[in-house]
Amino acid sequence: MDKILKNSWALFLGMGLIMLAHGYQGSLLGVRAVQEEFSLVATGFMLSGYYVGYFIGAKTIPSFILRVGHIRVFAAFASIASIVILMHSIFIHPFTWFVLRVVTGISMVSIYTIAESWLNDRSSNKNRGSVLSIYMIVLYGSMATGMFFLNFSKPENFQPFILVSLFMSLALIPILLTKRKAPTFKKITGMTLRELYKTSPLGMVGSLFYGTAQSALFSLLAVYAASMNFTIFEISIVTFLLAISGAIAQFPIGKLSDKFDRRLVIIYTTFGAAIFALCAILASRQMYLPGDLGTSKTWFYIFLILFSFCSLPMFAIIFAHTNDFIPKEKFVAAGAGLQFAFGLGAISGPFLCSIFMNIIGSNGYFIFLIIFHSIIGIFAIHRMKVRDTEDNPDSQFAAMPQTITPTGMELNPSTEPIEEPKKDEVKTNKSI
Repeated sequence: MDKILKNSWALFLGMGLIMLAHGYQGSLLGVRAVQEEFSLVATGFMLSGYYVGYFIGAKTIPSFILRVGHIRVFAAFASIASIVILMHSIFIHPFTWFVLRVVTGISMVSIYTIAESWLNDRSSNKNRGSVLSIYMIVLYGSMATGMFFLNFSKPENFQPFILVSLFMSLALIPILLTKRKAPTFKKITGMTLRELYKTSPLGMVGSLFYGTAQSALFSLLAVYAASMNFTIFEISIVTFLLAISGAIAQFPIGKLSDKFDRRLVIIYTTFGAAIFALCAILASRQMYLPGDLGTSKTWFYIFLILFSFCSLPMFAIIFAHTNDFIPKEKFVAAGAGLQFAFGLGAISGPFLCSIFMNIIGSNGYFIFLIIFHSIIGIFAIHRMKVRDTEDNPDSQFAAMPQTITPTGMELNPSTEPIEEPKKDEVKTNKSI
């Protein structure tokens, strides 16, 4: 563990600063959109731009890295992300912000891909799980901390945008000054959606609908809280609790999925998330009223934590479930395919959820989450009736952040291909 930190501290520090900026930026734009009186549909459309860019970048960035190298690409896209956030404070319009969010999405997926390929290069079979754990702690912890910077200055001012840009620019320093040689980029071969569905229908369908729900969850939580008249500090608390509880949940939920049928764990957690989302609606009551007129938010916080605890480990369980039905050498390809399905769903999530909120009201946010989590649970019940589970000793749960890219799938300690026995070993066994 000490060796990992010693060899990768610059990368972890840089990624921590980037996620600090990213967490701050996501909440800042949501709150600012409410204050600028963007319509809910326009806000959802604008926020969905990030996932459009993420989807585009995941497909195109490998060619950039192969052409000019890791460090140059990292420096270029981190600089672009730093510039783009400043442009949000100059050009205040939903469509302009949509375009800027697309650019941010491309920049962030580029940064993730470079960081994860770098970590893959520095890790081995023995420590890859530890590397992924540290990476996840850095990403979630930094993102959650960044959300408290909402209290730095009022969102309608330009100073918050400058602070986000400052964090993003600072992140370049430790990584660009590292003496470590950049890794050799490995091109990841994906799976077609047809092949992925044939291999694991629940894996593909679950990833698609989970992407839809998850993108709306993170993009519009600050918008929901602002529309419910939460103070800036309360919005910080809400977004912090969502990220931290989801990170903590990865490991206990993962252990359960290794012990029992993963589909059963998916069913219980996804319906649990739907139930706690419903409880959050009931707990919201009159929270939006000002001062002492508003009802207590304590139970709302509790149900949000429980919802996140059930919901956020879902993609990692779906990934492990898919691996139950494929050989070990295809784990990374399957992960890339699941990310593709996740990205397709994520593009539409914020926009569709904003329509729900526009029609039903603020709690349309949780109704949207209830519907899509329930769809996953119902489909999992159907799959349990038509297909028996398979015990694949090569498959195991590996906690992973929601931001992980196809390249980052190699950080899963179970994605190393099985080595063929050496000829000398075969001869020795025969002689015995």
